[in-house]
Amino acid sequence: MAGRIPQSAFDGSRLRVTLMLDLYDGAQEQFLDAYEHMSSMIASVPGHISDQLCQSIENPSQWLITSEWESAPPFLAWVNSEEHIETVRPLHSCVRDTRSMRYSVLREMRNGRPLTGQAAEDLQAQARVGESVARHALTFTVKPGTESKVAEHLAGYAFPKAALENNTRLRRTSVFMHGNRVVRAMEVEGDLATALRHVADQPESRATEEAINPYLEHARDLSDPGSMRVFFTRAALPAVHHVDREGPRPAGLRRHALYYPAVAGRGEELARFLSHQDEAAADEPDGPVYSSTLFHRDNVVVRLIDVTGDLDLDPLAALGIKGAGKAAELERLLDGAAVGVEGPLDSERNINRLLSHADMLPVTDRSAADS
Repeated sequence: MAGRIPQSAFDGSRLRVTLMLDLYDGAQEQFLDAYEHMSSMIASVPGHISDQLCQSIENPSQWLITSEWESAPPFLAWVNSEEHIETVRPLHSCVRDTRSMRYSVLREMRNGRPLTGQAAEDLQAQARVGESVARHALTFTVKPGTESKVAEHLAGYAFPKAALENNTRLRRTSVFMHGNRVVRAMEVEGDLATALRHVADQPESRATEEAINPYLEHARDLSDPGSMRVFFTRAALPAVHHVDREGPRPAGLRRHALYYPAVAGRGEELARFLSHQDEAAADEPDGPVYSSTLFHRDNVVVRLIDVTGDLDLDPLAALGIKGAGKAAELERLLDGAAVGVEGPLDSERNINRLLSHADMLPVTDRSAADS
């Protein structure tokens, strides 16, 4: 399956995170104080192993923080938390720009030899193969009763320029809604951070953000970098797993987003369950689901799927729960009341009802001309 899973946070491997920082002139001592405070706080975060602070030998304003984690899920849980927002807040006044990169540890050499045995079990098993495509999403809620106005604004803005700097291309953007929840997904060829900055700087994008700003449940100030930094931290919906079926991409695929609110505290477990289901589905050449991307944060799981035909032709496959006992497993993890389903998922009526409620409303889905 390695060639069909180009993106995953669930392989159990250790994670290396690098944070590149550019400081304001003269802010080095202030930054060091903030780092020491931050480091002492992070040391108690579950899953954190170590961190290291480095300063450039060529430019005193350029710094690098590297940290190691037991695996990706505990890091993603922390970096998207309110605790993280408060922990890194002292850095904002001394840091001009940052760039974060996350890597699974694939190989580790000691004394010129690769790790073996028990020590190697924490490493990524094999290299992932696939296109140079990164996937990311944002999710936020709007004030009840304003959904149609927000959808109108989000559907109307122009697709940003596809070809960007640093060999980066914006391939596709998709926007969906479920009640008053908005999910905005993006596919980027090349560097994700470059694409996010580019989209945020486009006049059309800024006009759209201004238009929907009054309708957001959690206020933000578009003119305040700190406010926007907090908004994007709270809205981040990381892609934690992607799988493709083998073979050429069929013509006429339809994109859907399915919303799975998890029972409190079981969001990661639900995302893992669906990732295993999607891997099994990729082995079925005649199944309706060609590709699937799972996004997860807290108790919100969103599954973006490209399918052949209509979802209701095979609702179990569309929901990612084909196989004996899988509906019962989903029922254990899913907050059924949040998607309008009461009672066990052992009847065709409840399965169809779940599919109907989970299938998000498509607002816009746009691809670059040559994608």
